[in-house]
Amino acid sequence: MSSISSPTTITPGSIVVGVDGSASSTRALDWAVRQAVLEHRPLALVHAAHLGVTGDGLWETVPGAEVSRVLEDLAATGRALLADTAARVRDQEPSVEVQEVLSTDDPRDLFLGGAATAAMTALGSRGLGPVKSLLLGSVSLAVSKHATGPVVIVRETAPEAAHGGVVVDVDGTADSVPAIGMAYRTAAFRSLPLTALHVFWDAVHRDSEEHTVRDDEAGLGDVRALLSESVVAMQEQYPEVDDRLVLQRGFRDRQLIRAAETAALVVVGARHRGRIDDFLHASVAATVVEHARCDVAVVPAGTP
Repeated sequence: MSSISSPTTITPGSIVVGVDGSASSTRALDWAVRQAVLEHRPLALVHAAHLGVTGDGLWETVPGAEVSRVLEDLAATGRALLADTAARVRDQEPSVEVQEVLSTDDPRDLFLGGAATAAMTALGSRGLGPVKSLLLGSVSLAVSKHATGPVVIVRETAPEAAHGGVVVDVDGTADSVPAIGMAYRTAAFRSLPLTALHVFWDAVHRDSEEHTVRDDEAGLGDVRALLSESVVAMQEQYPEVDDRLVLQRGFRDRQLIRAAETAALVVVGARHRGRIDDFLHASVAATVVEHARCDVAVVPAGTP
């Protein structure tokens, strides 16, 4: 079953996915469909028929261009794209409840609004818009930075060597608990191994080329305890997850980007409260989103 809806009627708890016909959007759709099946959640296919998504701005150069006519054409194209996509999803996964959402809003506002009540929002890393020189499209970047719900940025192509499974950034604070929870849940649903990674700065070893702490290295009881205590609740909730706890020295963003080279998914937390430490935390998340080679999930603090 599917329906054309306004953005305000997205079913709460849905897996939301942006649909624009691009290659990375198609991969995001595949990711979202599988997640909807695994979590038994409805799927919302969302398309923004907005002038900004035309990319070339040629309509602005046409004398007497009728904006309403352009919007009607964009809406018709979007409606057809959604209908075709919904039909393919129903053929592939008949059990999934599919909702089609077409809007003329700015896509950034559209997805930020939808993410507030979505279980998760999946977006392709590149759309059909004008931002071609950046690793990440402007819509995906804005949504991952400011959304109040979990956002997964899906790369255009899957990593060739994704044997590392899920990697989650554990910073030892309560704000990373939602990210840890999503990481374990995703690893359990997708039968992937998980690495819980805690990165700390060590001035004494700052010039060392060896970042990973050895299991037999002494004097690190506090950080070992911090890491193990951060994940123990999820280990008990998801005993089937094959996890390993890793301590590394260095900068969090650099180590996470390095871990992403062999991971299927990196999960990082985010804060949006405006304090300086929140800014630094958000900077780590933004850097990982822009530069990691694999898919990245950004999970805001306070996510249920």
